[in-house]
Amino acid sequence: MSDRKEPRILLVDDEEAIQKLLTYPLEQEGYEIVQAMDGEEALEKFRQQPFDLIVLDIMLPGKSGIDVCREVRAESTVPIIMLTAKSEEIDKVLGLEIGADDYITKPFSISEFRSRVKAQLRRLQMSQLPSDVTREVMEVEKLKIDFLKRNVYLEGEKVDLTYKEFELLKTLVGHPGRVFDRESLLQLVWGDADFRDPRTVDVHIRHLREKVEPDPHDPEYIFTVRGAGYKFRDV
Repeated sequence: MSDRKEPRILLVDDEEAIQKLLTYPLEQEGYEIVQAMDGEEALEKFRQQPFDLIVLDIMLPGKSGIDVCREVRAESTVPIIMLTAKSEEIDKVLGLEIGADDYITKPFSISEFRSRVKAQLRRLQMSQLPSDVTREVMEVEKLKIDFLKRNVYLEGEKVDLTYKEFELLKTLVGHPGRVFDRESLLQLVWGDADFRDPRTVDVHIRHLREKVEPDPHDPEYIFTVRGAGYKFRDV
């Protein structure tokens, strides 16, 4: 979160009615809202000033929300909530795979929208709490993690992680030996636990192990603490 008193949100949607509908409740919460009507304008404004959150419609004229998300994610880790009128699962998966933090399908209630926004801003604030690890690059036996470049290597070979998988790994590695329950990981990585199935964490842990563990069935780095949650090994 920036040092400004009020969070600054970039709201990207080509429908003026949606802009008005969403801007009012956000301003009532005390947030500063900057509007953009298409993808090019969104990227231009994104590069002009810092934002604490981007609310991004997936269907935009010209450059799509997916393209905007991909370009923003290449430059920043600012939280992104994607909006869409579509209900196909492939759109949701694609949005989350390229780095969106949350996904809301229209129509949705204003109360749910407010809750999602607050959750992402809270997650951003929590993610900026001091970590137990201060190094830019961390190596644990065969595993190497470059936090600044967001690169992971296993036995010298680069490992391709999704945005969420890296965030999950970063959270665990940032506090070696600390046990995180599923609700805490949902709060820290996804922003809230209210709309999430706790099994989401289990699935991501499984995928992460398949990528960073020499033997996923006999983990060396990410351990399950029965009845409690997950932890990264002491280093």
